[in-house]
Amino acid sequence: MNIMLFHSTYGLRPAVHRAADRLRAAGHEVWTPDLFEGRTFDTVEEGMAYKDGTGKDELLKRAVLAAAPYSERGLVYAGFSFGASVAQTLALGDGHARGLLLLHGTSDIAANASVDGLPVQLHVAEPDAFETDDWLSAWYLQMGRAGADVEVYRYAGAGHLYTDPDLPDWDEEAAEATWRVALGFLDSLEGDQPAR
Repeated sequence: MNIMLFHSTYGLRPAVHRAADRLRAAGHEVWTPDLFEGRTFDTVEEGMAYKDGTGKDELLKRAVLAAAPYSERGLVYAGFSFGASVAQTLALGDGHARGLLLLHGTSDIAANASVDGLPVQLHVAEPDAFETDDWLSAWYLQMGRAGADVEVYRYAGAGHLYTDPDLPDWDEEAAEATWRVALGFLDSLEGDQPAR
């Protein structure tokens, strides 16, 4: 698969590169756009301040410009936390999108969003202060109404960004379970290639 993988508010840190390498080792082609133009942060507060200062529209523009050259190949959009919200926005707006892999995050869904059975997989901690149960229930229903085929996996007791071994949220067992399921999801999309 062709995968566009977006980083979290910490920026394009080593964990993102390691995730991309894991995906490449499984046979996928992966791009990791740097939406923060070289900046990385040690705390979520610093990253959020940069994100908010740059603005949602500018960051989405950077993401669209990064993905556009590859869109016709049929991308799987993926991301971590903030990057997942970016991936979701792009996938719902890209008629060529093959799938959406959300790690630790979701986003608002436009009222007019419409996809034709887009495969979506979400992995999120339980509980997660950034992805509350009420929010996730509403999100799931809205994605279904938009036409997406959604699977949700919850990981009890894990921290928000539990796949990043360099952060306090790190949970090795949850991370390995996530990658096993996510790689299976991506393999299932391989067997569903559209005719060219």
